[in-house]
Amino acid sequence: MTAVALTLEQLRADVADILGEEPEEIPLDENLVDYGLDSVRLMALAAAWRRDHGIEVAFADLAEKPALEAWAPLLGATG
Repeated sequence: MTAVALTLEQLRADVADILGEEPEEIPLDENLVDYGLDSVRLMALAAAWRRDHGIEVAFADLAEKPALEAWAPLLGATG
């Protein structure tokens, strides 16, 4: 199975889904911990991106700056 590239839109949708929010409610530049993101949810997201997109990223790198705009380059998210 070929991994599908992760887009910024999909990244935002994945985060919104795990937080029980609508994607447009998730800002690109704000700390996602303030929106309810915890370490368990963050690990679940990293596992899903590894499984669905073939992306290997360290939990610590994501936890260091939990914002979509910081994660996009780490995850190779486009557009």
